[in-house]
Amino acid sequence: MAELKTKTTTQKVSDYIKSLPKERQAEGTKLNAIFKKISGKTGVVWSTGLVGYGEYHYKYSSGRGGDWFLMGFSSRKTNLTIYLMCGYGHYKELLKKLGKHKTGSSCLYIKSLSDVDEKILIKILSEGLKKMKEMKMQ
Repeated sequence: MAELKTKTTTQKVSDYIKSLPKERQAEGTKLNAIFKKISGKTGVVWSTGLVGYGEYHYKYSSGRGGDWFLMGFSSRKTNLTIYLMCGYGHYKELLKKLGKHKTGSSCLYIKSLSDVDEKILIKILSEGLKKMKEMKMQ
């Protein structure tokens, strides 16, 4: 089996945030605080510029598996990406109130934190973490 390319690193989250473009550093700092408060975990930088909080082990029916974070974020060129491993499908009503965004199955894409209602974002993330615990993924 091929080895996973995305792994945890020893880089500090604060160093990752300092490496972001100036306009993204404040948002990275804010997201780090939000995720730490919700998860009760210290963030871990993964090899592809992801910051993850909490961890779970997954295993496919093929027998292949690995470890991944429960929730996290990354700063990409055009968006902030906010990861919630249980997905965003359960939060359609809250997403309507969130503000400007796009979603993938486990990804929320926003151009800036100022585009969304922070209280709604925190509610979605908190409920998502609770759902992951219910799914026995922590």
